[in-house]
Amino acid sequence: MKFWDHQQNARAETRRLLLAFALAVAVLVLAVHGALVLAWWLMAALLPVHLPFPAGFLAANVGVSLLLVLGGWWVETSNLRAGGVKLAQRVGARELRTSLSHAEQRLANVVDELCIAAHMPRPQVMVLPRTDAINAFAAGWDEADAVVAVTQGALDHLTREELQGMVAHELSHLHEGDTRLKMRLAGMVFGLELVHNFGEEMRESRGLAWWFGSAIMLAGFAGWLTGRMLKAAVSRQREHLADARAVQWTRSKDGLGGVLRKVMAQRRATPAGYEARSHTGLAHPAVQHMLLVDAGSVRGLERWLDSHPSLDERVQRIYGRRMQPLPLTPVNEPPESARRAAGMEPGAVSLASLVDPFARF
Repeated sequence: MKFWDHQQNARAETRRLLLAFALAVAVLVLAVHGALVLAWWLMAALLPVHLPFPAGFLAANVGVSLLLVLGGWWVETSNLRAGGVKLAQRVGARELRTSLSHAEQRLANVVDELCIAAHMPRPQVMVLPRTDAINAFAAGWDEADAVVAVTQGALDHLTREELQGMVAHELSHLHEGDTRLKMRLAGMVFGLELVHNFGEEMRESRGLAWWFGSAIMLAGFAGWLTGRMLKAAVSRQREHLADARAVQWTRSKDGLGGVLRKVMAQRRATPAGYEARSHTGLAHPAVQHMLLVDAGSVRGLERWLDSHPSLDERVQRIYGRRMQPLPLTPVNEPPESARRAAGMEPGAVSLASLVDPFARF
């Protein structure tokens, strides 16, 4: 995997999508004004009396539209500023307890090693104890409240190398500021939705309000749908970037690749059971777009609104070809203390491999 090229492509595509998002907001504001002008002309043509075109119509329409969009963005982002730890606790995560199991000690060591290798502060590490699905997420506005949460299913079924790939993916999101970016885009989409809701409220009235409400509602719906599609597209590019970064940091295709292939096996073996387990905590809408893998498969036109690329696409990017799922079996690895005693110092491979940052597969 040429991870440098994949990272550059993902960043370039993200910049183009963010520019398109800004243009979509500007087009929405103009569309609202145009729809209201059209509604005024239609209404004036049907009325028996002549109605002069109102003065300051453009300024009022643009001002109200921007007030709704930016006001909704501010309100929604303020609600999301509770912090990564509080968000993780809200979905049922608890603090890591290294004395509870060897798996949690292994996770703590992996996070420490990768943070040293990536030259970044160590986030709070948490576990979702009642979630059997293999998954994880990172959250937090800044380094002070950053958190990485891993499911119990990941601890039970992932090898140390695979756990490194998963953690590296989540640390990449924190390193690149993806959690802040996604929350800000979510706030902007909420602001676009407010424009549609405002038109819907006006439409419930009669007379002039019905005409103007219908125009605002139609323009607002188009803007909201476009915003959701662009937000999802940005999220998919950040997932590709985090995948490439994970391969770079761990110097292993089989780390993150093995995680994704085991998720494929988990879904194919018991899709109904997987869905049920995924929604234990991870069904919260505030974390769904932050997950390592989406909570369920998406088909048809809904793929345009999906925040994650398909598992097949991600695996093919990592390996350069299609790969089959890996058998899903409980991990039986020696404790970290036994590894050190045997000379298998945790993290030696990943840390040493970063000495040559320009190496490629």
